[in-house]
Amino acid sequence: MKVLFIGNSHTYFNDMPHLFAEMCEALTGERTEVTMLAFSNRKLDWHCEEYFSVRFALLYGHYDYCVIQQFGHPVPPVEETEPSVEKLVRLCERVGTKPVLYMTWAKRDEPEKTALISGIYRTLANRYHMLLAPIGEIFEAMRTEHPEIDLYWFDGSHASPYGDYLIAATFAALLTGQVDLSPLPDEIIDFRVRFKKDENPSANEDPNEAKRPAEPAITAILRQYASRAARSVNT
Repeated sequence: MKVLFIGNSHTYFNDMPHLFAEMCEALTGERTEVTMLAFSNRKLDWHCEEYFSVRFALLYGHYDYCVIQQFGHPVPPVEETEPSVEKLVRLCERVGTKPVLYMTWAKRDEPEKTALISGIYRTLANRYHMLLAPIGEIFEAMRTEHPEIDLYWFDGSHASPYGDYLIAATFAALLTGQVDLSPLPDEIIDFRVRFKKDENPSANEDPNEAKRPAEPAITAILRQYASRAARSVNT
């Protein structure tokens, strides 16, 4: 399986696409190839304006899936997001790549915005017959039912390593069709991102150092929620 991720920091944090690929291999025994076009603080219309890299990647990359993630905070309305989604969907259709919409989440201190975000993504997923990864809804369910598990980075906006474990596991279950996630390892990626004013962000350049053991009791709960989300989408 080959997957292209298009988005911004909500996609690249904690090397989530790589963690997803490792999880797919753990579930299927087969190698998953991932490519990422994700840039800080960018909306989908920026990706479409920088059209040629996206065009080339989709037309010649032979991807099975293309995961599409819009700007997170504040989430642009349907009217602003739809032209970019439609353009990417049409490119996917030309080459038989299945587009997947990646629902983002509300900030830690703005849970009331979950319904707005969910509505925008569900409207577009239904309109363009796209597979939807309901990440924002899972975040809110876990915030309510398991507040002891912090899915947020210290800024209250990006995902923590546990948050990205949940995201990667959801995509792995959704795209492989494997909803028994017990084979997934208890290991997270914390790439220890650093942001400094007027400087580009940086992260740990040694991927092995970014990996660390996770608390099994926590990852068991995260796998449960990821599996539940995949079942709800695939049924």
